[in-house]
Amino acid sequence: MTDEQAKVSEERETRVLDTAALRALAHPLRVRILDLLSREGPQTASSLAALTGESSGSTSYHLRMLARHDLVREVAGRGGRERWWERPRGRIAFGSESVGDSPAGRAVLQVAVAEYHRARFQEMFDYFTGGYDDEPEEWRDASVSTTSTAHLTAAQLKELAERADALFSEYVDRYRGQEGEGVRSVSLRADLFPLPQRGAGS
Repeated sequence: MTDEQAKVSEERETRVLDTAALRALAHPLRVRILDLLSREGPQTASSLAALTGESSGSTSYHLRMLARHDLVREVAGRGGRERWWERPRGRIAFGSESVGDSPAGRAVLQVAVAEYHRARFQEMFDYFTGGYDDEPEEWRDASVSTTSTAHLTAAQLKELAERADALFSEYVDRYRGQEGEGVRSVSLRADLFPLPQRGAGS
């Protein structure tokens, strides 16, 4: 296996977070730091402070908390006066199987999932209610928020999710490391979930 193949394999690995890692992630600034490291690449506490509007002392503290649970890591071989941090390759997932039947574990899972998705919904809301109008026409034309309703079984929904994930992965791999004029970080999302059943909860 070549180094590039190994990197792609690592990128596709999924880590289901345990209770301790979930507890570390259940903080708005830590979720923001993870997102910025994914989007902007390696950063220092100072550069993250500039991007988030927080103090470098605060970002440094939260980086250490994330590092304790391998959610971020120090960049190997990158010296200088400040430490550089990166997000490890691979995906993270929230799974109830990782917290068992513990009420405390399930509470932590709920908080972490809520914060993770709150940040993403806020980002999308900010774009389509504000930033959208400031974008060049070509980017406005390329941006879309679409919703469809289908009648599927759980197996069919899973198949659709896997196909969407495969398509996203194809584009991530094809244009990995692409740089140059006109290239920007782009969020790829698919919100696939069952709607409440009629009469449920009534």
